[in-house]
Amino acid sequence: MNPNVIITCALTGAGDTVDKHPAIPVTPTQIAAAAVEAAKAGATVVHCHVRDPDTGKGSRDPALYREVMGRIRDFGVDIIVNLTAGMGGDLEIGAGENPLAFGPATDLVGPLARLVHVEELLPDICTLDCGTLNFGDGDIIYVSTPAALRAGAKRITELGVKAELEIFDTGHLWFANQMIKEGLLQDPLFQLCLGIPWGAPADTTTMKAMVDNLPGGATWAGFGIGRMQMPMAAQAVLLGGHVRVGLEDNLWLDKGVPASNGSLVERVIKLIECMGARPMSPAAGRVKMGLKARS
Repeated sequence: MNPNVIITCALTGAGDTVDKHPAIPVTPTQIAAAAVEAAKAGATVVHCHVRDPDTGKGSRDPALYREVMGRIRDFGVDIIVNLTAGMGGDLEIGAGENPLAFGPATDLVGPLARLVHVEELLPDICTLDCGTLNFGDGDIIYVSTPAALRAGAKRITELGVKAELEIFDTGHLWFANQMIKEGLLQDPLFQLCLGIPWGAPADTTTMKAMVDNLPGGATWAGFGIGRMQMPMAAQAVLLGGHVRVGLEDNLWLDKGVPASNGSLVERVIKLIECMGARPMSPAAGRVKMGLKARS
């Protein structure tokens, strides 16, 4: 069991959740405020997407990331910032017998275009989604090819940003380990992402199998989506890892009770404390993850 736990709060994501919850953070002001809320509740790290303020849809506009980062700094809270670099990988295959008639959900760019905001803002951490995935039912695929991953990993390392490797299935972990063997990544973090259809299921057997295939001494976390958020948090701590919660992954605190990012952080802290563990501060998290001290 891990007695000292890094708690990441994934604030908003890019999913179609705005109409499913009364207070999904959408604007940069709201996202930054959510980061502060999570920090005050006890989070170690905030994981940030941005959304188009007019539509609520996920965005990769560097100006929105710039505003979020600036507003978080202006609040003066101590929190580790993890920016997604996963936007720009969506491919909607044409329906039926017209697969090349790509649909309106397609937003597919190259590996370096996915890192434009990371190059500019140099956050503590950025993500690298380590493989292609059938993303839910229908015709949406998240595309992240071996060649694109190698290019992205190389650039993240050159920038001196810590990579968090998003692992949605066992083959993703296999390739993540291969990139480490090739010297493309230096001491990355691992995030085991469970329960997203149709990736790895959120259950004990799957998480344990993934943990058994991590490099020795790796710093890792795991999460499950929806109602499996807290069970998988407990499982991750039992297996020696860290945890992630937040509105990106789960909208509900209890049945019929909408969550906030702060309430989910408070809930998971209560959970791990009942297990005999404690949350790590951002300062302690920086030491654990080998990040630069806050200036």
